[in-house]
Amino acid sequence: MSWLDNLSKMIDRRAELETLISSPDKAGTPEYIKWSQEYSELGPIVEAISAYQVRKTAYDEAEEIINDPSADPEMKELANEEYHEIKAELPEQERALQIMLLPKDEADARNSIIEIRPGTGGDEAGLFARDLLEMYQKYAAVVGWKFEVIELAENDLGGVKEAQARVSGQNVFARLKFEAGTHRVQRVPTTETQGRVHTSAATVAVLPEAEDIDIKIEEKDIRIDTMRASGAGGQHVNTTDSAVRITHLPTGIVVTQAQKSQHRNRDEAMRILRARLYELKRSEAAEARAAERKCQVGSGDRSERIRTYNFPQGRVSDHRINLTLYKLDKVMVGEALGELIDALIAADEAERLAAIGDGE
Repeated sequence: MSWLDNLSKMIDRRAELETLISSPDKAGTPEYIKWSQEYSELGPIVEAISAYQVRKTAYDEAEEIINDPSADPEMKELANEEYHEIKAELPEQERALQIMLLPKDEADARNSIIEIRPGTGGDEAGLFARDLLEMYQKYAAVVGWKFEVIELAENDLGGVKEAQARVSGQNVFARLKFEAGTHRVQRVPTTETQGRVHTSAATVAVLPEAEDIDIKIEEKDIRIDTMRASGAGGQHVNTTDSAVRITHLPTGIVVTQAQKSQHRNRDEAMRILRARLYELKRSEAAEARAAERKCQVGSGDRSERIRTYNFPQGRVSDHRINLTLYKLDKVMVGEALGELIDALIAADEAERLAAIGDGE
């Protein structure tokens, strides 16, 4: 079945959804919310399909006139002009439609939790982790997202030992999911006295936020411990037992929050636990799909080295798509990070379109 066969199915599905959301007895239910969201998402697709079908019909009609020996010469000339004009437009319209018809990641529209930790490189790795945290914060400001640091443990030099932030806005996970992995930096550390370039690393995880409807956590499956908050270098100045650690017994996942409010710590820890369990569920499904087709852009595995930031040469290289930008300064302040993200999204779309062409 070709991708063209899906066009009428999309139109039929939107009509079906319109009927479903018109039912007053379903209003406010979880099903109604999902139907409404799907109906809204299909709107631009159906409009694009309709526009394409109008142009394709005009193309076919012009071709018919051109091939009609009894057609008026003047009509043939006009039809010939329209025919070649539409012929030049159709491939781009078809590609745009194919991209819109690609299977959507259900998490793309969700807000995200970013977790950043230093890797190899000692104190310099912690300082680089701080730079990454600030890079994402500045990028969020550029695109109009809300960026909230929810957990931050620092070392004595002001570097990050562990950081977690919530990013809220439009299509956050869709644009940040390819940031997951190992980020490598090459530069002269501030602690280096002989001017030698060092290589350090930090890991980034990007988790889509999950709702209760996605992941149900049973009370019997978790253990909640409270303890005195303490951070490296005395960063958490706290004399009360406000820190919260939640252990998910079936999986062994442990989440700790150590801010000042115990109530908030519990809420945030549960939110992060739910996101990690949701991501675990997604990863298991992704592994099943990977048996059929290996994703070339990246799986989001934090052990995968995805990017190198070379400060002496002012360049940043993404190894998954062999892209190098000599705009390191603009990337680090969030201004040019979007170029890397756009290229990654385009590469992922191209790969999935190629898979359709190969019949996978």
